Amino acid sequence: MEKREIATFAAGCFWGVEDMFRGVPGVIEVTSGYTGGAKENPTYEEVCSGKTGHAEAVEVVFDPEKVSYRELLSVFWDGHNPITLNRQGPDRGTQYRSAIFYHSPEQKKEALNFKDGLDKSGKYDDPIVTEIVPAGAFYKAEEYHQRYFEKQGGGSCHI
Repeated sequence: MEKREIATFAAGCFWGVEDMFRGVPGVIEVTSGYTGGAKENPTYEEVCSGKTGHAEAVEVVFDPEKVSYRELLSVFWDGHNPITLNRQGPDRGTQYRSAIFYHSPEQKKEALNFKDGLDKSGKYDDPIVTEIVPAGAFYKAEEYHQRYFEKQGGGSCHI
């Protein structure tokens, strides 16, 4: 029986982030949704208004015996621009912020260590603005957002 853990990431539009994680061996499922805000069961329109405080995010269910959390962090950091505040490509607003929502003290430690290593590496000219905060309620996005690129026959995104 496969083991299962959860990781939650926000890195701009969830369509591209979901697609990015779906291709990782050891990832069991990826769900697009909303987290980090105050309203229960927000709609896409409400999140897009910027008034709920939620980020577009993905919940990644993975088998830690096949892919480590650190490997998922690497995919996350490589898949977006962590130095732009509340913006990814053409998408602007707090709902597009860069964030890691950790589910355990171990995930928090790994995320902070990875961020610290990137900051010290000199890879970026500006400071990393990615939030690293406890995971809270995750609300699955409307069905038309799930596997969006697959349903649309491909597509493009800033990622």
